[in-house]
Amino acid sequence: MADTPSKLATPTDLSSNALHGVAEALNAVLADAYALYLKTKNFHWHVSGPHFRDYHLMLDDQATQILGVTDAIAERVRKTGGTTLRSIGDIARRQTIKDNDSDFVSADAMLAELRDDNLKLVEGFRVVKEQAEEAKDNATSGIVDEWTDQAEERAWFLFEASRKG
Repeated sequence: MADTPSKLATPTDLSSNALHGVAEALNAVLADAYALYLKTKNFHWHVSGPHFRDYHLMLDDQATQILGVTDAIAERVRKTGGTTLRSIGDIARRQTIKDNDSDFVSADAMLAELRDDNLKLVEGFRVVKEQAEEAKDNATSGIVDEWTDQAEERAWFLFEASRKG
């Protein structure tokens, strides 16, 4: 790829021009995954109310799952010859999921915000899927389905946990 230093170039049989779009899409979802991870941990640490234990445990499980996918995303970028995120600043420049620095967020608002953020991550995964298929990158196209399913499941759990009655 044009922006990959030669010492980091990874051999591949796929077109470097097509893979550039895949790497960009992967780096975008990687930035959002880190933003979502930190927000989920923030809410895990600060949740309060009558469902504290359930929400606290659920958010910790979700944060662990989100963090677990970050390495796989970054490694797909490298396997296809690209370079990936390098810093918190790089994440901040690329993320589309908004931070929440509020002093207090109600549990209901936390669940709704995280649900929407997980669905936003799904949108990013769909872009990755499109880019990967266009580039004939079967491996990325296949693995992104699992990441999408995990994010959809998190959104579903957050939705169901927030239902009243």
